[in-house]
Amino acid sequence: MSSPAPGPLLLLDGASLWFRAFYAIPEKITAPSGQPVNALRGFTDMVAALITRHSPSRLVVCLDLNWRPQFRVELVPSYKAHRLDESAGADPGAEEVPDNLTPQVDMILEVLEAAGIATAGAQGLEADDVIGTLATRESTDEVVVVSGDRDLLQLVRDDPQPPVRVFYVGRGLAKAELFGPAEVSAKYGVPQDNAGPAYADMATLRGDASDGLPGVAGIGDKSAATLITRFGTLEALVAAVADPDSELAQGIRKKLTAAQAYLEAAAPVVRVVRDAEVTLSRPDLLPTAPADPDRLQTLATTYNTESPIKRLITALETNTASATR
Repeated sequence: MSSPAPGPLLLLDGASLWFRAFYAIPEKITAPSGQPVNALRGFTDMVAALITRHSPSRLVVCLDLNWRPQFRVELVPSYKAHRLDESAGADPGAEEVPDNLTPQVDMILEVLEAAGIATAGAQGLEADDVIGTLATRESTDEVVVVSGDRDLLQLVRDDPQPPVRVFYVGRGLAKAELFGPAEVSAKYGVPQDNAGPAYADMATLRGDASDGLPGVAGIGDKSAATLITRFGTLEALVAAVADPDSELAQGIRKKLTAAQAYLEAAAPVVRVVRDAEVTLSRPDLLPTAPADPDRLQTLATTYNTESPIKRLITALETNTASATR
């Protein structure tokens, strides 16, 4: 009887998941110390559920070492500016984060370390860039990216490289959607053979208020997708705008001409970095048992997370994919 095939490389957008856990579970759930642990419990349960669902052989929780990288701010100063913490005494450039979430991030990292689950970051860059780099350089296993950030749809791909899929959890795990090139094409109207890069180009045109990207005035989802489908890439569209002989409606040409400086700046802001210097906390092979079970049990008791941590341990022990490596 043949062994089961190795499972995928699962790349988790850490902050995206623990923010969602924080808002999904009441803060009244606390540790014996009185400290809220809603994000910790919810995040731990999500990791256990994702392991059970996707049976990965490898897993990395990707971190923001800089949530608002300087190169993006220099190109588009409004990038994430609305998320800056402007409260008295806040560090310059700090993100506005709920007071009861910040301590739980350290708790989450403690649990991941004791469980033996790898984390990864890149100096000066966002988790998106870590994910983009790890997904791009993967040459062995299928990649499944888990995030509530639609920008990561730009990473989807099929063969000849191992495929990359995005498990979009923006509406919660129960309503999560798995996207490949076909699904991105069907939902957003971009060409399937170039769906990932085309999505990034469409997003640049359309803009994204959640990231402080204004987009081109008067260009929405449908018109952005139509333009990228017609011209193939944002670069080709910009070249057509500059060519007086190109077949562009006068109104569209006027809008794009007015936004030329924005488009040149925003394209590298929207596109994730794919060649970052990523540092992993440990090898990404998903263990079949906790790396430090005694420490994990202590954390479970200290933080009132016995049930979620038990579910995580069960998910590790019953995940046959990692055992094939």
